[in-house]
Amino acid sequence: MEVLSSRILIRPRDPRRATAFYRDVLGLAVFREFPGGTVFFLGQGLLEVSGHGEGEPPSSHTMIYLQVREVRAAFAELAERGVTALREPQREPWGTVEGWIADPDGVRIVLVEIPADHPLRVDVRPPSEVSSV
Repeated sequence: MEVLSSRILIRPRDPRRATAFYRDVLGLAVFREFPGGTVFFLGQGLLEVSGHGEGEPPSSHTMIYLQVREVRAAFAELAERGVTALREPQREPWGTVEGWIADPDGVRIVLVEIPADHPLRVDVRPPSEVSSV
């Protein structure tokens, strides 16, 4: 299978409120709009807010993962915009710093910071191998 493009789809109970949240509160840039929906840039992915969900709450197993440069600064900015934290940022056993918020329908959004000393950001090769690249 060759994947050419992908996006996460959300069917909110109140599409206008959800669109305003992702656009105005989180500040996501709009990729495109169409009748009944908006697609946002989501780092290297896309998030589509479209349609109308029935009254079912979102699954607690579904989350949106957003890597940010400084998670505590992002939380402070979002708090000023009225976003309530589900869980304040904290260092996880696997080394990332994560904090949780939710969209208006309760979809959990995990804000993640990869610290400078984390293996994802540190070149663990010996210096002799790094210099030959």
